[in-house]
Amino acid sequence: MDVTAEERAEIDANRRRYEALKAAGTGKAPQALPPPTSRGEAPLDPASVLQRETIPGGWYTTLLLNRGDAVRVLNTTGKAAVAVLAWNRHDTAERINYADTIKLQWSTSLRKGRVIFSDMGRVLLSVREDTTGGAHDALVGGSTSESVRQRYGDHPRLRNTRDNFVLAAGKHGLGRRDIPSCITLFAPVGVDDDGHFTFDTTRRQPGDFVDLRAEMDLILALSTCPHPLDPAPSYGPEPVEIVRFRAPAGEGADLCRAAGIEAERGFQNTEAWLRS
Repeated sequence: MDVTAEERAEIDANRRRYEALKAAGTGKAPQALPPPTSRGEAPLDPASVLQRETIPGGWYTTLLLNRGDAVRVLNTTGKAAVAVLAWNRHDTAERINYADTIKLQWSTSLRKGRVIFSDMGRVLLSVREDTTGGAHDALVGGSTSESVRQRYGDHPRLRNTRDNFVLAAGKHGLGRRDIPSCITLFAPVGVDDDGHFTFDTTRRQPGDFVDLRAEMDLILALSTCPHPLDPAPSYGPEPVEIVRFRAPAGEGADLCRAAGIEAERGFQNTEAWLRS
C-alpha cells in the first residue's frame, strides 16, 4: 500500500516520539538494575517466615498476600516452570498485565529490580531477588489443553496451566473472564534474529529462586505445568517449593523503585490508591 507524504510525516513523528519516550524511560535503568542474586545468597530470617509449601509438578496453589508479604519460589530441580497470576484482593477487576509490564519498562527481561504492573498502572509485585538474571517468560503465556494435547498426545490426565488457573480463580469467586495472560518464572524464552521464539534450558539451574514482594493485598495463583516451549520430549512437570515471608517495605531507596521513572510512577499510583 502506498503511503502519502502526509502519512509518512505522521509515521516519522510518532517514531521520534516513541524513541524519545524510550530514551527517557531506559536512560536510568541500566545503571539502577542490580546484578543477579547468587545462589546461596539472601538467606531468609526464620522469624520472617509465614508459610512453606511444596507444589507438586503439574498442580497449583493460591495465596492471600498482605502488602509487604513476599514469596520465594524455589526451582529445586532446575527443570520446573511456574506460571504466575495476581489480582488486587480488594478489587479483582484489577489484575496482572504482562503487556504493560513489558511496555512500561521497555524490556521483556523480568529480573531483579523490575516490577510487575497491573492493568491500572499500579505495581502489584516487585522482583526483589532473582538468581537467573531474567530467565523468565513475559511473551508466550501458559499451556492449554490443546497445546498439551498437540505436544504430548491425547492423555486426559495431563494438566495444563489454563485449566489450573480456572480452578485457582474459582476458589476466590472468579471465573474464566477474570483470567488474564500469565507470566512464567524459570521459562527462559527469547527471540532470535528472525523473530522466532527460543527456549534456553541452560539458563535455569537447580537451586534457582525468585522473590516476589506484594505491593498491595493480593490473590496470587501459581501453576507448575510445563511451559509450552519447553523442549523436554515427555510430560514431566517438576515440583517447586514456595516460602511466604515478611519482607521490608518498598520505600525510599528501594532497588525496584529506583529502576526507572515508570517504576517510580507505578509505586506512586499504588500508594495513591492505598490512601484513597
